[in-house]
Amino acid sequence: MAQNVIVPVIDLTGAAEGSTVPQNLQTAHSFASGTSVFAQNATVTIANTAGFWRITGLMQQINNGSTAADCSITASDGLSTKTVFRSVGIGTNSDTLSQYAVDFVAFLESGDTWSAVSTNGQSPISLFVRQIADVNGNLVNPIGFTPQ
Repeated sequence: MAQNVIVPVIDLTGAAEGSTVPQNLQTAHSFASGTSVFAQNATVTIANTAGFWRITGLMQQINNGSTAADCSITASDGLSTKTVFRSVGIGTNSDTLSQYAVDFVAFLESGDTWSAVSTNGQSPISLFVRQIADVNGNLVNPIGFTPQ
């Protein structure tokens, strides 16, 4: 004789949750997946592929008493440019060093470009970048990593 009873099945595993990799592991930098970016007295492209990018590094200013040290991270849609982060050396003391850590996630739409801008030799920018998700939010794991 049949019964009209519904027995729910509840899957409490990490796979059922939708992600098996903790966020801090999924966004990890790796040798094969990341790119080093260095700008000194130049403008260098950080990323120009649509998606989510993790950007970490260091911006510096070395004031030598005569040249204003200026560096920034900018975003452009091809028509206009916005400064996302800017650091300007202040003061006229000789050999004053300022350093600023950078660690954030950026989203680029198709056609966007993010750049590191150093206005002179006194303001180097050293970054490491890695795409962590595509434009639709599909995660991009570090190359060589296969979640179990």
